[in-house]
Amino acid sequence: MSDTLITHLTTERRFVLSMANASAVLDYQITGNTINFCHTFVPPEFRGKGLAEQLVRHGLAWARQTGLSITASCSYVQRFL
Repeated sequence: MSDTLITHLTTERRFVLSMANASAVLDYQITGNTINFCHTFVPPEFRGKGLAEQLVRHGLAWARQTGLSITASCSYVQRFL
């Protein structure tokens, strides 16, 4: 599933990875120049396939390219920082 498309929904402040009839998400909040990655979710039937990791790596890359300071209240994202 490494070629799965991740969509950035800026108005919803989330990255979405869609497959079949389900979606995995990475939610964030921006305050000033700081982004806080606050929540990840992968449907149970798709867990263990690296989808959350794909979302987090994509979100972190976007935040770095955008020049934002990065924090994470989501324990899964904290592992990458």
